[in-house]
Amino acid sequence: MPRIYEIEGLDAPELEIYSCTSEVRLARYFEPRPGIFIAESKKVIERALDAGYQPLSLLAEKKRMEGADRALLERCGEISVYTAPGRVLERLTGYPLTQGVLCAMRRRPLPGFEEVCRNASRIAVLENVMNPTNVGAAFRSAAALGFDALLLAEGCSDPLYRRCIRVSMGTVFQIPWTKLESGDENYVNRLKRLGFSTVAMALRENSVRLDDPALMREERLALFLGSEGEGLQEGTICACDYTVKIPMSHGVDSLNVAAAGAVAFWQLGRREKGEENGNHSDQ
Repeated sequence: MPRIYEIEGLDAPELEIYSCTSEVRLARYFEPRPGIFIAESKKVIERALDAGYQPLSLLAEKKRMEGADRALLERCGEISVYTAPGRVLERLTGYPLTQGVLCAMRRRPLPGFEEVCRNASRIAVLENVMNPTNVGAAFRSAAALGFDALLLAEGCSDPLYRRCIRVSMGTVFQIPWTKLESGDENYVNRLKRLGFSTVAMALRENSVRLDDPALMREERLALFLGSEGEGLQEGTICACDYTVKIPMSHGVDSLNVAAAGAVAFWQLGRREKGEENGNHSDQ
């Protein structure tokens, strides 16, 4: 059973992780071991628990101590639960708790490149996507629309930042992913050696359509999406087997990276396997 404490002062040391404004600091909290992340809302916390993440403590509005939220608290085991009215918690964290509950959870070591790719037939690779909202939205779309895993090149926002987790609705815990470090060899060629055909999304005149028959016949695809402003690196585009773009109307030159990703995930994730199994349920 959880141990419930009513907050008496905002400067208590055990509350520091909830008032910390530096997510980088939280990520390094137990350095050299993996650090901490903050999960927000009952649904997101439940998805993290389902994925096996360990809760450390919980911060909740006093009015949420009963009903369905009580079941969540009990599921977290013998951890400390700190509670106060919403206005007090907002002073502590610096932002409104619209869902009324936060959970500090321990990070885990990231899986290796080959482990993430092993059972995947559709992978999204993000390059220098720095906005956490876009990264979170990419995770949610990839998970919902038939992709199996994500790889994040150096320069991407951390998927376990609070905003990223919240925007993804916890799908960062449901789809395999890992980070590509700067010391990694060229990841386009590395994916090719694992049997993936590589696809760059870029505004090029020689691009093929997303529904190109040759593209749709590929058994394993890795789709590369670039930064919000500059797009993919030139070297990445040149190294890929295909370049694709989404046709635009009304003089619009491009879509936001998360929106473009959702369109591509829908088209390229439409495999016979998925459609025959009836994977059309709403998430």
